[in-house]
Amino acid sequence: MAHSSINVKDDEVDIVIGALQPDLTSFMNEWRPIFSRFHLIIVKDPDLKQELQVPEGFNVDVYTKPDIDRVVGSSSSILFSGYSCRYFGFLVSRKKYIVSIDDDCLPAKDNNGSIVDVVAQHVVNLATPATPFFFNTLYDPYQKGADFVRGYPFSLRSGVTCALSCGLWLNLADFDAPTQALKPEHRNTRYVDAVMTVPVGAFMPMSGINIAFDRELVGPALFPALRLAGEGKLRWETMEDIWCGMCVKVACDHLGIGVKSGIPYVWRTERGNAIDSLRKEWEGVKLMEEVVPFFQSLKLKRSTVKAEDCVVEIAKEVKEQLGKSDPVFTRAAEAMVDWVRLWKAVGSTSS
Repeated sequence: MAHSSINVKDDEVDIVIGALQPDLTSFMNEWRPIFSRFHLIIVKDPDLKQELQVPEGFNVDVYTKPDIDRVVGSSSSILFSGYSCRYFGFLVSRKKYIVSIDDDCLPAKDNNGSIVDVVAQHVVNLATPATPFFFNTLYDPYQKGADFVRGYPFSLRSGVTCALSCGLWLNLADFDAPTQALKPEHRNTRYVDAVMTVPVGAFMPMSGINIAFDRELVGPALFPALRLAGEGKLRWETMEDIWCGMCVKVACDHLGIGVKSGIPYVWRTERGNAIDSLRKEWEGVKLMEEVVPFFQSLKLKRSTVKAEDCVVEIAKEVKEQLGKSDPVFTRAAEAMVDWVRLWKAVGSTSS
């Protein structure tokens, strides 16, 4: 069932980049063939002291620490440092779709050697339905060359709106620090040309490295909330995107909308030392053992019908059920409530 009638205009898409390195020249030039058609939002990590270098020829708005301070103020529990800076871009965007790529990623090549248009594929994922209520063994039936298999109920073939597209990575896979430390030479070379809907009730570790989402549907449910005590500037030293992914999946399941995982791929460049990061992320590895059962048992009220209300309700349960075991959860719950308040405040004013 090929996607013949996707009607998403370039001006409906924002590309959001969190800048953790000062010189984006080579990064932007590598992405130029794909990114130059779109509006870009670059958010500089507030902890980055050097001047940001962005090459000419892009339609780009750059936000720095003074912009963040002006919009957010000093009273908020939300911290936009490190990888969390990109969420500020989600906040100030006014587009329907957001694509967000880490600044240590480059365009990947598919099995035919062609450059992967990461934006086009994310848009296809979001603009075609998801099928969370019954798994199609031929993956996403809306991709080119695929369809529903025999036995798939016709009553479910229209699917539901897809709100979140989680892409993957070649070269340096998004492993945690213990796994990467055990396999320091391992690189992901398998390009699997497939995308699938994550079934309702199933959870996945959402990697913020390469994602896209429908801002109007789930924008308020993508936030920086869970901050580890020893959080660093490398992906395997953070859990903010994993926590956010658990929350947004609860919201999507509750609202009857879908999440896809698979293509498009990006190429991740080498960065950091996993052994050095082990101590920092170990806290997060342990927290997940407690977090997963909590989210698996979480049920939201039927009267909750908006993403922002889902976030507030999840935050209340986090505080009550997890807050007693670790203050990191209490802080996360407070940041979630603050985020919704901020989302509404920024949304009510013109950008």
